[in-house]
Amino acid sequence: MQLSHIYADFLDRLADAAEAAIMPHFRSDHDVENKLDSGFDPVTIADRAGEEAMRALINAEYPDHGILGEEHGPENLDAENIWILDPIDGTRAFITGLPTWGTLIGLRTNGADCLGMMAQPYVKERYAGDGKSAWYAGPIGHRQLKTRACEKIGDAVMLTTAPELFSASEQPVFDAVKEATTLTRFGTDCYGYCMVAAGMADLVIEAGLQAYDIAALVPIIEGAGGVVTTWSGNAPVDGGQILACGDPRLHEKVLRMLESAAI
Repeated sequence: MQLSHIYADFLDRLADAAEAAIMPHFRSDHDVENKLDSGFDPVTIADRAGEEAMRALINAEYPDHGILGEEHGPENLDAENIWILDPIDGTRAFITGLPTWGTLIGLRTNGADCLGMMAQPYVKERYAGDGKSAWYAGPIGHRQLKTRACEKIGDAVMLTTAPELFSASEQPVFDAVKEATTLTRFGTDCYGYCMVAAGMADLVIEAGLQAYDIAALVPIIEGAGGVVTTWSGNAPVDGGQILACGDPRLHEKVLRMLESAAI
């Protein structure tokens, strides 16, 4: 076992269940619904089926555990252990056939995000962490994850999903960090955080996230040696404005640049 957590093996079983439910719908004809009256927040049958499959397995194996899922809401949130599920993080990528989406599976125990996995079934990659260690399994082998050293903002590579994430007050501080870094790439969804954990990038800045967008990713980045907080420097248990850095020294510097827009 690569992770020390007692539920580490269960992560793979949940990922397997989600994969079996989701993959028949990827790059195939499917209806896309919009969850918003104003704007666009897509959901598909694959999102719902993936979450239903994971919920069924959790309820069968651990009926005393709670569940918080993007598509089917909360269940038993007073439990000591709560599974936080996002069956397809990056539904926009999914519906356009791009493989930069992933299934996020997180476990929160006594209020702390202690175990997480990002599974991408099309490219057969899985990233997981328990806050103390993190690992990758996929086409290029099986290895421990470790963030890379990057103290200076001018040397940093930043990833994020889209500039539309940021409000009018948030956009200027994001742009200031973007201009200070050496490279910024968009469209990364959950993969951006995993690339920080893998030492391929240095930071992710996002805003407007929900708990199920980030809970699974925190133990992966922290297990690889990085830091994840809100822009205020707090634990990101409720989502919101998120800063993830591979190097704690970089995190301190970027946090100071963001603090004027922190909520």
